Amino acid sequence: MAVDYREEPCRSALNRVKGMSFSWSLNPYMGCVHRCTFCYVRAFERRADRPADDRYGTSIRVKINVAEILRRELARPSWKREQVTIGAATDPYQPAEGRYRLTRACLEALAEAGNPFSIITRGPMIVRDIDVLAAAARRASVSVTFSIPTLDEEVWRMTEPSTAHPRQRLRAVSMLVEAGIKAGVGMAPILPGISDRPDQLREVVKAAREAGATGIWTNLLFLRPGTREHFLEHLAQDWPELLLHYRRLYRGRAYLGAEETTPIRRQVSVLAREFGVADRRSTRLEPEREPEQLTLAV
Repeated sequence: MAVDYREEPCRSALNRVKGMSFSWSLNPYMGCVHRCTFCYVRAFERRADRPADDRYGTSIRVKINVAEILRRELARPSWKREQVTIGAATDPYQPAEGRYRLTRACLEALAEAGNPFSIITRGPMIVRDIDVLAAAARRASVSVTFSIPTLDEEVWRMTEPSTAHPRQRLRAVSMLVEAGIKAGVGMAPILPGISDRPDQLREVVKAAREAGATGIWTNLLFLRPGTREHFLEHLAQDWPELLLHYRRLYRGRAYLGAEETTPIRRQVSVLAREFGVADRRSTRLEPEREPEQLTLAV
């Protein structure tokens, strides 16, 4: 499917976020060619009266001036160097980054400002920027989360049609950790009846440990309007025997309750302890001391 890249300037780079575990987000692109069937961003697209169906991901907005705007915002006296999450609404390392290098430019701006940040991605291209990530980690808190919900080949092909193979993501985790960068695995979303078997969960946790992941967490699928319609449409094509089960499971709600989520989270937690998933970086990037500290130490 052809993709239209629209080069458009932006007025702001940092976005205030509510109802999440972080307060600020940064997205150098809008839209994502990965077109995962379960992508929660489809819900936001529908709410903004933009296509949330198969057309999502065919038009990518490229914020050509995002790094310049970011530098201005980071330099404001009112900015308190709060953590910024990159990739909350689109993958910052989707293929367009190879051409435009906007994510790298934003990382350079954050590194220069000594501003903490985290990255969420499915893109192994991030290893290209190990030098910038390492430099940034010496000045502030830096972490990377690779989304790897499953290693099941069929499930991956059906639900993440345009993403890099999960094993490629694991290799990227290894390279980041070897460089001293904190890199973990997010098993999300787990799909009930599709990717939640004990052997499937075990395979991912074991592979994460072998890759040196500094941590691992999991969450189950949630279906807001926009995501719901698209996901169920694809479910009817790929796993029609589960369609009625999903309609019942998510009837009247977008999020599953503790009865469904707790057992999966507990399994992953037990597996993480069994395999010893922890921050085992042999190379630690020590933060740079402030100039006045260096003076006092002389």
